[in-house]
Amino acid sequence: MPRAWVINFGNELLIGRIVNTNGAWLAEQLTLLGFDVRRIIVAPDDEEAVEVLREALSKADVIVCTGGLGPTYDDRTAEFLAKAVGRRLVENGEALEMVRRKYEERGLPLTPERRKMALLPEGSKPIPNPVGTAPGIMLEVDGRLAACLPGVPAEMKEMFERYVKPVLRERAPNVCIYEASIVVEGVPESTLAPVIKEVARSCPPPCYVKSHPKGHEVRAPVLDIRVMGSARNCEEAEAKVREGARRLREEAVRHGGRVLEERVYRLGD
Repeated sequence: MPRAWVINFGNELLIGRIVNTNGAWLAEQLTLLGFDVRRIIVAPDDEEAVEVLREALSKADVIVCTGGLGPTYDDRTAEFLAKAVGRRLVENGEALEMVRRKYEERGLPLTPERRKMALLPEGSKPIPNPVGTAPGIMLEVDGRLAACLPGVPAEMKEMFERYVKPVLRERAPNVCIYEASIVVEGVPESTLAPVIKEVARSCPPPCYVKSHPKGHEVRAPVLDIRVMGSARNCEEAEAKVREGARRLREEAVRHGGRVLEERVYRLGD
């Protein structure tokens, strides 16, 4: 499976002022497309970001970034990306026109701060922003794709859905993803840990098995156990997940647990 990294830029995320919902949303979208998400990183608005981008571009097939595209002094994502790939930061005519139209509609002049949003790494394509003002950035380097989007969730989601997802679909494997959720009470997670480990080992990859404790481990144990699997064929993906769920359910009951809920569903439906 092609690998993906998510990088969220912003000191406001690092100090806890803003919760990083963008990382979780993008990871889910990339997973549903069939990418293997290997990192969600929050990086600062300083030169350290250059090394983060260089590492991402050396290890991932797709990198999706958020934040740092606006008009203020600390909006430096375009600069960092340019340095990471060894290209000049240049004024992009298409991006400049996007920015100019946005402010012209409101009768506002094109100041240096606003014009700054049209500075992109050489060879980039601007991503239109139908919600806000700052264009996004799409850049391909040695077969690897970087897409940078604004940090405002409404802008990021709209731009991803409209302009980034169609491009990623062409690079993503054509897979079908199923997940099973089994909620069990009365059996500690530590009791089922060996079973979960064995199911994870025996489930044909790509397959992910994980338990999520909801109650007290000893006094009132409740577990939500997930099995997620993918395959090019939906029947194969579903069968893989159902077999893992069956084994987990039987072992939970054998150890005195009671199944409260069980669901098997196709992700993305």
